[in-house]
Amino acid sequence: MTTQAKSGIFSSPRKAFLTFAFGEALTWSLLLGGLAFRALVGLPPTVLTVIGGLHGAMFLGYAVIASLVGVNNRWHVGRIVLGVALAIVPFATLPLERNVEDKGLLAGNWRREASTDPRDNNWFDRLFRWFLNRPALLAVTMLLVVSAIFATLLVIGPPGGWPQN
Repeated sequence: MTTQAKSGIFSSPRKAFLTFAFGEALTWSLLLGGLAFRALVGLPPTVLTVIGGLHGAMFLGYAVIASLVGVNNRWHVGRIVLGVALAIVPFATLPLERNVEDKGLLAGNWRREASTDPRDNNWFDRLFRWFLNRPALLAVTMLLVVSAIFATLLVIGPPGGWPQN
């Protein structure tokens, strides 16, 4: 039998989701504040590049965590997609955070063991539990996925520059 971690960001789906939702909103604040500061008094482009990179990494991290928590807590696919999509709109994760908290959709622990629920017998749930029981491997895998997406987006360039010849 596995045990749940007692503290830390990933000790529960609720704590992970709330931490990343807050971080996503915080980096939106930094990015919008940096843009306003640049417009008012001028700001070196490098500063906005760093802030944009931080926000991009946090956005991708939030998308991963929202997906993991959604799968763990058996949210409908539409709610998971909505949770990820709302991160595109500044501060839209905050009302979603409140909504899922009020509805009890963040309650519970990570599903590291099969339950009597018949859905636990499908291949995806078994793979999900396998990764949850190997948190270091899960973290490395998610870091690689986020890094690959981040690198691809860096190659493509900022949204304002699409398409470039």
